[in-house]
Amino acid sequence: MNTIKTNPLNAGAQPWSAVGSLALCVAMLIASEFMPVSLLTPIAADLGATEGMAGQAISVSGLFAVVTSLFIATIAGRFDRRHVLIGLTVLMLASLVLIAEASSFAMLMSARALLGITVGGFWSLATATVMRLVSPEQVPKALGVIYTGNAVASAVAAPIGSYLGGVVGWRGVFWALVPLVIANLIWQWISLPAMPPQKANPVGKLFSLLKRRHVAIAMVGVMLTFAGAFGTFTYLRPFLETYTRVSVPQLSLLLLGLGLAGFAGTYFATVLLGRYLYRLMAGLPLALGAMTLVLLAVGHELWAVAPVMIAWGALNSAIPVAWSAWLAKGIGDEPESGGGLLVGAIQLSIMTGAALGGFLLDHLSIAATLIGCSVLLLLASLTVGNGNRIKAGGPLQPAGLKLCPIS
Repeated sequence: MNTIKTNPLNAGAQPWSAVGSLALCVAMLIASEFMPVSLLTPIAADLGATEGMAGQAISVSGLFAVVTSLFIATIAGRFDRRHVLIGLTVLMLASLVLIAEASSFAMLMSARALLGITVGGFWSLATATVMRLVSPEQVPKALGVIYTGNAVASAVAAPIGSYLGGVVGWRGVFWALVPLVIANLIWQWISLPAMPPQKANPVGKLFSLLKRRHVAIAMVGVMLTFAGAFGTFTYLRPFLETYTRVSVPQLSLLLLGLGLAGFAGTYFATVLLGRYLYRLMAGLPLALGAMTLVLLAVGHELWAVAPVMIAWGALNSAIPVAWSAWLAKGIGDEPESGGGLLVGAIQLSIMTGAALGGFLLDHLSIAATLIGCSVLLLLASLTVGNGNRIKAGGPLQPAGLKLCPIS
């Protein structure tokens, strides 16, 4: 492992301050990327777009995140990592300002493209950066801090966005994130040490992993799983408003329940994956698809929708935990390239899931969106099967050492 010559590892607080600044950046990224989910209806109405078109705001960020995740390691290897991370955060800040000031749907999409560059770049570099900030034995703890920011933002971003959107408008929600990102920039500038360029992995190494049969099949499973999950998640607000007829406060509470259930889902998946990894990888998308159809069946009754939303949130949050464990086991010899490939696959699935869901919503109905996403989740379960097709052999590595991002 390479140490940072200008900031030798020691027992001081500066490395952990740097880790904290990265955790806050993760929280801001998650909040920024998925805030439109809770604001889809007012954004569409204000910009003269359909709700399906507004959903493409998530789709376009996924597209640019895919491209960035594939090439960022090669490009960033030529520069000081500190400057790269700060530059990505500046792009996030510019994106938020442009979103808040968007006067047209095209301007919104351009701003979301900038955000996608930040998402793909940051997630692809996060683990390697943490490994340069702290000593080897502290890496699992540091990654836990990083992903705490992920979990918290995932739980509260949508309900807070929904609530504040009803109070200050959807533009005000994005303006509210601006000072937080500025504070994060200052924190990064103070705490991140110089991290000189290192030899980067060539892009060809990442794509060569797809020549391994079990990796190629796994990536199909990844994409079907996350496309089905995020295709549903993106259009939950239109569903709850048209089927359940919820008010804004009720919507906020339902989204909060879904987000908080994610903590339970993450915990139980972590406990079970050591013994039941492949069963989880096949069973979770199947169960999530079933819960999506149940949600559609009981959607007209608020009292029935609430527990289904909680179950949906728990199942959904367990999925990235399982795929994180698979990464450590299935591509353990190439963790950096494997991580970039997995980030790219997840972001591409977010893009396609949001695009498919929006198409079905605009041309058929919200029910078609949920049914279509359930079909994708069923196909994901069938792709994984009993797990033999995606096994590479070897012992399961500690799941905390390499986590896959859900944004």
